[in-house]
Amino acid sequence: MSVIPRNPSTPPAMHPHDERYYDREDLAAELRRTFQVCHECRMCVNYCGSFPELFRRVDGAIDSGAAEGAEQIVQADVKAVADECWQCKLCYIKCPYTADEGASELLDFPRLMARERAVRAREEGIALVDRILGEPQRVGKFGSGVMAPLANFVTRNQLLRKIQEKVTGISAEFRLPPMARETFSRWLAQHRPLEGAGERGELVLFATCYGEYNTPEVARAAVLVLEHNGYTVRYSGSGADRGDAMLTCCGLPNIDGGDVAAARRKIEHNVALLLPHVRAGRTIVVPGPSCGMMLKKEWYGYVPTPEVQEVAAGTLDLMEFLVTLGKAKTLKREFPGKLGTVAYHAACHLRAQKIGFPGMRVLNVVPGTEVRMVEQCSAVDGTWGMKAAHYETGRKYAQKLVDGISEAEADVVVSDCTLAGLRIVKENGVRVLHPVEALARAYGLVHDPAAALPASESTSE
Repeated sequence: MSVIPRNPSTPPAMHPHDERYYDREDLAAELRRTFQVCHECRMCVNYCGSFPELFRRVDGAIDSGAAEGAEQIVQADVKAVADECWQCKLCYIKCPYTADEGASELLDFPRLMARERAVRAREEGIALVDRILGEPQRVGKFGSGVMAPLANFVTRNQLLRKIQEKVTGISAEFRLPPMARETFSRWLAQHRPLEGAGERGELVLFATCYGEYNTPEVARAAVLVLEHNGYTVRYSGSGADRGDAMLTCCGLPNIDGGDVAAARRKIEHNVALLLPHVRAGRTIVVPGPSCGMMLKKEWYGYVPTPEVQEVAAGTLDLMEFLVTLGKAKTLKREFPGKLGTVAYHAACHLRAQKIGFPGMRVLNVVPGTEVRMVEQCSAVDGTWGMKAAHYETGRKYAQKLVDGISEAEADVVVSDCTLAGLRIVKENGVRVLHPVEALARAYGLVHDPAAALPASESTSE
């Protein structure tokens, strides 16, 4: 029996505002304690590569007689375990030893892994791959617009991608999101709102970096659906807000690489722009589950101010907001279009928010639609799956998702998560829509010839 106590003597330091957060000895002690509890439980062995790696190393020390548990874990072991964590947060959701479950152990494996990366980044510096992937808004600004044709040529050229992989560490095999010729903010600045928009109030759209620069069709569909249901949509940087500073990345890619300072700067920037809207009574809606999770669940841990709390309290997932309209019987239910069989990928970061699967609930109200849920992880989450060092491992862990999409035999495939969608496109060869895009098509707000094709005959090009 290990001598490591199961319960912490003081609450673990899970956020940078705790003075112990960067203390290497304190971190090492918390890692050993957490590893010990996980080793004794083993429930999460199939979730990711971290747990098999952890169990193998602790078992090896026990079998050799060098330890009774996790007490001999060293930095090389920690790095091997931490590098296999892609922050899906499924282990936290299922763990019986968390604060959310009222347990005395107070485990939070994903946040502990994020802390380890932050400490390592402070000591060793931030890797080039994390510096690049940590700035999607900067990459988007450079690659979208007039530069989009060239940027997309590079991302589709396998030879150039191989060279890029050697220089940057970004996998040549991972399907990168395309750059948009027309950004969302440019479209919105010229958009004429639908009749009736504003009758029920105003909302603020946190379109995400992908919605602004890569997949503006998602943000556009969100605007049309919300306007169709009576709301004016505001967005910093365009339309009524022209001249304002632009919303930027939520900061999650920086957290993935351990760059806490960069994440905090982005959080503070975004909160300064969003707070006046919240105080004016406008709800913030977010179409991306990872970004929504950051706003609602993670920002306060990195910038613990009342202002951040206000913004978090005023934020909803986009499809979650539409569910509230359904409950209030104000969601419009006249659908000229049908969707047929829909394969709905349940994104991990929706589960991390503990809001269920609102996209599935909304699509279920469309007549002539059968939604089949595929509740499997894409093993991309944030930036982890884009890295060459993890690409094949990610493919292995995403196989259940790939098989589930195939077995659904769907006419339409949807996922709230853009990055998970890229995995599905690559592995299944099908087009992937955001639930709000599918809803816009059912409403007849968007007319896309490819949307009428079965998913197996469509492409993302």
